[in-house]
Amino acid sequence: MQLTNIHKITGRIELVSGLHIGGSDAEMHIGGTDNPVIKNPITKQPYIPGSSLKGKMRSLLEWRAGLIGLTKGAGPVGFGDIKALPADRQPAAKTILKLFGGAPQGAPDESLLREIGPTRLAFWDCNLDPAWAEEMAERNLLLTEHKTENMIDRIQGVAKHPRSTERVPAGARFDFQLTLKVHDGEDLLDELLVGLRLLELTGLGGSGSRGYGKLRFSTLMLADTDLLARLNAITLD
Repeated sequence: MQLTNIHKITGRIELVSGLHIGGSDAEMHIGGTDNPVIKNPITKQPYIPGSSLKGKMRSLLEWRAGLIGLTKGAGPVGFGDIKALPADRQPAAKTILKLFGGAPQGAPDESLLREIGPTRLAFWDCNLDPAWAEEMAERNLLLTEHKTENMIDRIQGVAKHPRSTERVPAGARFDFQLTLKVHDGEDLLDELLVGLRLLELTGLGGSGSRGYGKLRFSTLMLADTDLLARLNAITLD
């Protein structure tokens, strides 16, 4: 197996609805939020962790491939699951392992390890678009918003247990990039684009069923090649 290319894919993610990817807060302040977003410890700006993108994309592709429930545990498909899968599901599982990697389980199958090879995808954290952050500063606007939600007592008709959640607001833009290693001239770009399209259709972060985390790619480039039309043309029939 020979490394023949490394594709660098760059783009911009634009939020269609508020995004919450949880962080931690060592201190609780009166009147503050009890559910903050993750922020860069130096700049204090919110960002999208590469691990969040990787985990959500992998999960979505495994659901689409019909692998959830066929593997031995609640975790992602692994090398030890391949032989136990139906024959028609094995190619998709192998493609996912090529893209996202996986630790060998039990006694390693050397032939399978050679077939899959090293992990192809490397995700980067997505920082705020500097131009958007500057625009917010010029307008004296914050980079995040606080959304208070209540549980309603349906008998008494009163709100109970208010919870304040911090979100990055709709309209925020993040710089996106990842790399895709190519071995022996293989082409895994189509599967990667399907994963990105699934992200657009399902969202990212917490509380997606309540409208959080809707996003879209406003630009997507592979070197000088525009991938956006190709991404938008993907259907999941």
